[in-house]
Amino acid sequence: MKFPVPIISKLYRTVLRNPKYRWPVILASLLYLISPLDISPDFIPLLGQVDDVALLFLLVGGISELLTNWMQGLKPTPVQQEFHSESSTAQTQTVDVDAVSID
Repeated sequence: MKFPVPIISKLYRTVLRNPKYRWPVILASLLYLISPLDISPDFIPLLGQVDDVALLFLLVGGISELLTNWMQGLKPTPVQQEFHSESSTAQTQTVDVDAVSID
């Protein structure tokens, strides 16, 4: 049997990537963090904070991954920059290339 922590982590991050469920999961996570009802009660020293800290790490890690991917999507790569500068100044040209098989 697999250890449940990696499975739960992967499931949480997968749900966060889905735009339909992203905000409800973030709001539910924040509500769970401030709620007095927990899986392990907060009045038990150390043990009571384990579930809150684990959820906080999952939430922060998932959001940082989303923000990183979003920021990388906004920055055009050098190939995209070159394409946009050429397409705005000149006509699009087709180049015919003869392919040669190397055996």
